[in-house]
Order: sequence, then structure tokens, then C-alpha cells
Amino acid sequence: MTTLTEVMASGYLTELLGGMLVNFQISTLALILGLVLGVLLLLAASTRPRLVTPLIGLMRAAPTFVVMFFLLNTVPRQFQVFGVERVLSPEWIVALSLVPYAASYIVDNGKAALEGLRHGSRSAALLFLPNLVRAFTVLVMSSSAGVAIGVNEGVAVVLRVAETHASFGDQMLIYAIGVAAFGIVFQIGFACVRVMMRLLQTPSG
Repeated sequence: MTTLTEVMASGYLTELLGGMLVNFQISTLALILGLVLGVLLLLAASTRPRLVTPLIGLMRAAPTFVVMFFLLNTVPRQFQVFGVERVLSPEWIVALSLVPYAASYIVDNGKAALEGLRHGSRSAALLFLPNLVRAFTVLVMSSSAGVAIGVNEGVAVVLRVAETHASFGDQMLIYAIGVAAFGIVFQIGFACVRVMMRLLQTPSG
């Protein structure tokens, strides 16, 4: 049976961290696009609520996995922008599939922040910031759906390396390290949220 030391020396941890970096890149892109779309929807909701509110509800309920395969099978992979040939990578497909969730999350929390400002509560408005961290953490976890379309992210690395080990015990060790790595990211994200919430709830002066 492979020991933990042997697994670490095999380069698995380096591969895993490289794959998780892809998760972070996808999540950052999805959050940026979600912020832009969310702000536009928030502005539109104030003038066209009957049109925008159902759309936001649909985006909130849209399963990422379904959206990802819909985009994969309907959006042209090659297109031109100002005469320059562009290729839509699988990473972009995953990021775009996360945008509906990110945008609806921005709208929901943006509304709460604006309400806080209207009532003169700066701390309530600033809760938007820890909520962004929470959204990013969820997006990192959700970006693992990319394994289904061949994106070389963290979960893809775990599955690929596990397949190279015949022993059930070795595979469980590989999986355990992968779960621990993602678990640490998850816990760090929510620890940051808790710290920010505590700071915002601390009376100033």
C-alpha cells in the first residue's frame, strides 16, 4: 500500500494544487461576469420589475450542470471578434455556466445592501463584501462540474491520479487528500466570512 509520504513525493500534491488553481481562475471569471450582469439586472429591476424578476428567478434556479451542457452544445466554440478568430475553451464554458448563479446572488445581496443604505445602516450595506467571499467559495466548489467536460481542474486531477492506483486503500488515500484540500479552501473561505461579519458587527468608535 502506498504511504502518505510516497504520495506526496509522487508530485500528486503539485498536480492537485495546479488543478485547484484552475478552479480559482474559473470562479474569479464567473464572479466578475456575475457582478457585471448582476448590477445591470439590479438597475433594470428598478424600472422593469415584471420583466426582470422572473428572469432572475429562473437564473437562481438554473442547475449549473444543465447550463454547462446547454452552452457546450449550443454556443459556437469558434467565432470572430473584430475579425480575430477566438476559441471558447471548456474553462470558459464552465465559467459562463456559473454566471446565472453568480448574477442572481449579486442581485439578491445587492438589494439587501441598497436597503441598508436607504435605512442609514452602513454596516448592513457592507455585508455585501463577506457575501461576495461566500459566493466565491461556493463558485470554487461548483466549478468542479468542469470535470464532466474534460477541464483539468482539481477533481479531474484526483480522479485521474486515483485511476493509476490499483489498490482500494491507495485510491482512498488519493481521494482523502483531494477532499482535505478542497475542505481547507472551503473552511478558509467561510472563516474569512466570519471574521468580516464580526468586524462589521463591532460598533465603531
